[in-house]
Amino acid sequence: MADAAGTRFVSLLSLMARLRAEGGCPWDREQTRTSLRPYLIEEAYEVVQAIDEGSRDHLVEELGDLLFQVVFHSQLGAEAGEFTMEDVLDRVCDKMTRRHPHVFGGSEVADSREALAQWERIKQEEAERDGRSGSVLDGVPASLPALLRAQRLQAKAARVGFDWTGWQGAWTKVREEMGEVQEALAVADDGRVADELGDLLFSIVNVARLRGMDAEDCLRRASEKFTRRFGKVEAEMKAGGRTVTEASTEDLDRAWDAVKAQERQPETGMRP
Repeated sequence: MADAAGTRFVSLLSLMARLRAEGGCPWDREQTRTSLRPYLIEEAYEVVQAIDEGSRDHLVEELGDLLFQVVFHSQLGAEAGEFTMEDVLDRVCDKMTRRHPHVFGGSEVADSREALAQWERIKQEEAERDGRSGSVLDGVPASLPALLRAQRLQAKAARVGFDWTGWQGAWTKVREEMGEVQEALAVADDGRVADELGDLLFSIVNVARLRGMDAEDCLRRASEKFTRRFGKVEAEMKAGGRTVTEASTEDLDRAWDAVKAQERQPETGMRP
């Protein structure tokens, strides 16, 4: 199976080189690292969506699209004489081997928590050896969505023991931050309000993380729920011969409350 995958991977590299060569695809030949940046991000999110859907075929397709982006960037590196796909593969294999001494070396770990702590320790040692700052928080891109970045930063700090002992302490912090937001709103200081709202959001992410949940997914679910419920409100308005823009705020609120109440009713097993 490994040989077959290797053969197909070589074919993919050849295909990519052909697309970029003279007489290849005009669009592919025009691309740069900068122009490909949004596609790389988009493909990563499409992989996440396929995982959420639980579709094997969709996941296979989207993983292929994401892999193609890696191959594309490696081809650009080769054309510029900077690096090749072989360099990329060598680097990742060396890193994974080096940072898993409990698998490929003589060390031992008791559980995943110790494995993560060991990973961070080795990463710090590598950074110091290379003359880099070596912060524990390195490797969390500033370009990540803010909610996801907050959770990744918290998880990184937790690996070295900087964490709450449980979600209860984090929830107490949320309540504290809510009070500080209220104080900021009372004095009408927009800068302070922004700071305190940020602290509140960051604290809420901590609660989600310590409960074993993904804060980004929690917010995504809330957004999907809002979209679904608002669609039902729009349908109700349309059934009454109006649009949401023509309805009063009071009518919209009543329709929204009715939709919420309907969704919260327990299943009776009977068709309406």
